Amino acid sequence: MRSATVPPPRAPRLGRGWYLTAVLSAVLAVGMCLLGWRQADQADRIGAHPVRVEGVVTQLNTGGGSYSTVSYRASGQPHTAAALPLADGTKVGDAVCLEHAADDAGAVRICGDTYPQPVGVGLARFSVPVAVILFLACVLRIRRHRREVAVREGVGRFASTVALAAGALPDGMPAITQGKRSRRKRRNGGRRGLH
Repeated sequence: MRSATVPPPRAPRLGRGWYLTAVLSAVLAVGMCLLGWRQADQADRIGAHPVRVEGVVTQLNTGGGSYSTVSYRASGQPHTAAALPLADGTKVGDAVCLEHAADDAGAVRICGDTYPQPVGVGLARFSVPVAVILFLACVLRIRRHRREVAVREGVGRFASTVALAAGALPDGMPAITQGKRSRRKRRNGGRRGLH
């Protein structure tokens, strides 16, 4: 009679949240790196050949998804800059000193500032390391889970092979044992016959 083979225990599934977090943290790190690189590039271009102009505040930051805007003219063309760090107490219609790059009127910052949007640079400096650490933690957890699954599958295959062999062994046991017994009888009988 064959013994029923016990299926190997299934490895616990890894939640999709680990994969989703890894992807989102990678996207966040890349996005913040691009934001910081763009701010640094604009700051370098403005610093190389700054051109001072006067801007006028046309909208203030209300905190509801709308950013402050400043209108200015460069080389006779109207331009608008958004999300510039305006001083406290600034009102619509106030004049603001601006600096733009000589080769790019769109690269503009408040006079005396290093970056066009210092808040974005500060956010990038903080969020990029956090996102990278989170991404690495997720990747390590996913790799560890895959190793555990591989080990469990290997143990499961070994266990099923042993179970199959153990199930097949009793069917062949009578022939093996009878053969051994008959050999013993012959040997014993042969010795008795000699005496």
